[in-house]
Amino acid sequence: MATSEINENASESVNEDVNVAEAGTSNLSARSAAATVYYPVAPGQQVNVRRGPNTGSQIVRVLPEDSRIAIRCQTRGETITGPYGTTDIWDSIAPGQYVSDAYVKTGSDGFVTIRCS
Repeated sequence: MATSEINENASESVNEDVNVAEAGTSNLSARSAAATVYYPVAPGQQVNVRRGPNTGSQIVRVLPEDSRIAIRCQTRGETITGPYGTTDIWDSIAPGQYVSDAYVKTGSDGFVTIRCS
């Protein structure tokens, strides 16, 4: 077998492996995107997003009325009373951004996703 034939065969094999890996990555991304659940905040409410799971933490932004959020993880914090009851569960919507679960319609009084570490 000539050297150029070996290089062509090796190149084809590498290209096939890359295509398989890329296909696997896009399938993974599609599955992750499909698994994202967005929860509505209480109607007519502008909700404070805080640096930590308590009202003493800095407000980093305010969610406008009729917002929907994806919850990354949940943790316990200060007990809050809101439109959806009284709870000490806080929803992390981004690193260092928390919203009281009392303002989010999750359909549950408990955890609906993983706990924040």
